[in-house]
Amino acid sequence: MKVIASQLRKGNIVELDGKLYVVLTAENFHPGKGTPTTQVDMRRISDGVKTSVRFKTTDQVERAHVEDHEFSFLYKDADGFHFMNQETYDQVTVPADIVGDYEKYLQEGMVVSLAIHEGTPVSIEIPQKVVLEIVDTEPVVKGQTAAGSFKPAMLSNGVRTMVPTHITTGTRVVINTADGSYVERAKD
Repeated sequence: MKVIASQLRKGNIVELDGKLYVVLTAENFHPGKGTPTTQVDMRRISDGVKTSVRFKTTDQVERAHVEDHEFSFLYKDADGFHFMNQETYDQVTVPADIVGDYEKYLQEGMVVSLAIHEGTPVSIEIPQKVVLEIVDTEPVVKGQTAAGSFKPAMLSNGVRTMVPTHITTGTRVVINTADGSYVERAKD
């Protein structure tokens, strides 16, 4: 399916020169003089190589047909990450390079969205927020009540983040998966 370059968005799968790419960023430029362009940063799905391409906004780009399906995470082994389709109970194995940095936030039973192209998983989308436990942080210091002050903490998945000074070890917190930042104390 062909689309004009200015319609490309993050997460779209495009086909260039017979290879599939996932769009990381797409930005439209409209200079005062000259032709409007679209700058697209992409990652080749086959080997993970990142590339940057500039199109005229009216150029036609082949968008690959992908289907998004809900899968739940089962486990990780030497072959990769194993997921189960929520509707058909079919299992798929996703290579580590596709999961990438999301690996540290995957939890058993977590429902994710996998983009499937001709039976092969090509990209993954995980929930924006996850609940994790603080396993190590500095103790609360009396009198340290300044609003907006943060201290380092270690999460149960091994990621370091900054949390407000009132958070203690053992507290469950909500973390943003995009950048690993503290959102709020978990409500459970």
